[in-house]
Amino acid sequence: MKKTYFFLSMLALVWLGSCQTNDEMNTDPSAKAEVHDKMIQVTRHDGRPFSTGNGSGSTAGKFVAGPGGGVMMQGFYWDVPDGGNWWNTVKSKLTAWSGAGIGAVWLPPASKAQNGAYSMGYDPTDYYDFGDLNQNGTVETRFGSRAELEELITKAHAENMQVYADIVINHNSGGQSEANPYTGTNTWTNFSGVASGKFTRNYNDFYKNAYGNNDEGSFGGFPDLCHANPHVQDWLWGRDDSVAKYYKNVMKFDGWRFDYVKGFGPWVVNTWNSKVGGFSVGELWDSNVNTLEWWANNANSSVFDFAAYYKMDEAFDNGNLNVLNDDMMWKRNPYKAVTFVANHDTDIIYNKMPAYAYILTHEGYPTIFYRDYEEWLNKDKLNNLIWIHNNKATGNTSILYTDNDEYIARRNGYNGNPGLVVYINTSSSWQERWIETNWSSQQIKDFTGNSTWYPTTQGDKWVKIQCPPNSYSVWSLNQ
Repeated sequence: MKKTYFFLSMLALVWLGSCQTNDEMNTDPSAKAEVHDKMIQVTRHDGRPFSTGNGSGSTAGKFVAGPGGGVMMQGFYWDVPDGGNWWNTVKSKLTAWSGAGIGAVWLPPASKAQNGAYSMGYDPTDYYDFGDLNQNGTVETRFGSRAELEELITKAHAENMQVYADIVINHNSGGQSEANPYTGTNTWTNFSGVASGKFTRNYNDFYKNAYGNNDEGSFGGFPDLCHANPHVQDWLWGRDDSVAKYYKNVMKFDGWRFDYVKGFGPWVVNTWNSKVGGFSVGELWDSNVNTLEWWANNANSSVFDFAAYYKMDEAFDNGNLNVLNDDMMWKRNPYKAVTFVANHDTDIIYNKMPAYAYILTHEGYPTIFYRDYEEWLNKDKLNNLIWIHNNKATGNTSILYTDNDEYIARRNGYNGNPGLVVYINTSSSWQERWIETNWSSQQIKDFTGNSTWYPTTQGDKWVKIQCPPNSYSVWSLNQ
């Protein structure tokens, strides 16, 4: 880009107003030739942050996210320690999580399942047994007692956090054998003896039955719940003591993570949400963004952004940050996208910190995986990114530059909040780029502390920023 002598004067002022040396900042206007100036406007929404809505019951209206929206913690991993102490473990973390800026915790399936004290909950038997009834060889679940679960939820609400229940309604397990006229065999579909006495089921509540041979999908050979049956609908969301209303009004859950939604039509989640409300996200394990968007729209629900997940793996583990230009759910609809770097089912991204820097500076509802936060990664760095997300990650997104190992994007700010510029560098050396900001003649800084520069933007809003090797920096107004 050609510049006048006025430009050189402005650069001199920038040098005087910042802490870098002549070696750190090249004042030659020809240095701007490196700029990739084909800005891509990724999202065009009005800038509002992601909202999870209000909580349930007496806690309604309590949960208020920061300018950038909220952050969710996945409060478990596969095969957490058995022995009935997990609810207490999570409860002991809530104060620190809330203090770090985490606004919600997603819990594993809380009701009694076939494998009793050893089950992770994804083989549900009795939706109303939260560890207080003696069945399947145990009173407590793997995670603890009902009283401990209720104490956890109460503590979370006291810490201004929401609590999301993992809802497994595609399949059941743990029923007794019965003769099934639709299969001509015996099937494990007799749930008439569940200890709670609620939502009893038999062969006609599972496929194949009077309502058809199958629905959208079955899982693992488990009895496949028939959502077309009015008896099933009534017990899932219709009755005052239905599963949905009991979880919301009695147990005080604030929202739902729906397991394996490929197994039934999106109308099921849509109907559940219309009957009980609360935050909702579906596990649709599919990298096709068209499929994710279709499901989210028809379910009236958020969906986990598996498209972004697989693109991040390609970008950060396979040396091609250009793929971050590709389509993802958060770009299609940032208000229905829940982003994540790992979960209890899949953990393929090796270079995780740049991935967390990505999801915590972009739109959507970012999720932190328990083991990443508590065991595997640098908690201080994650807390810093959570703070940046909650306080600076505002507005829609413009991608400013990409190549194989560099990615620069700008959040354009909202409602007086200035937004940010994120710079991710997966190369083995420091990198520097001229970029166009939204800020004229103002000092900026890297809120991660990874760079010590305090540059001042030029009158035309351009500025030079830097990023350490295999790391990231996040720039915003120094205020």
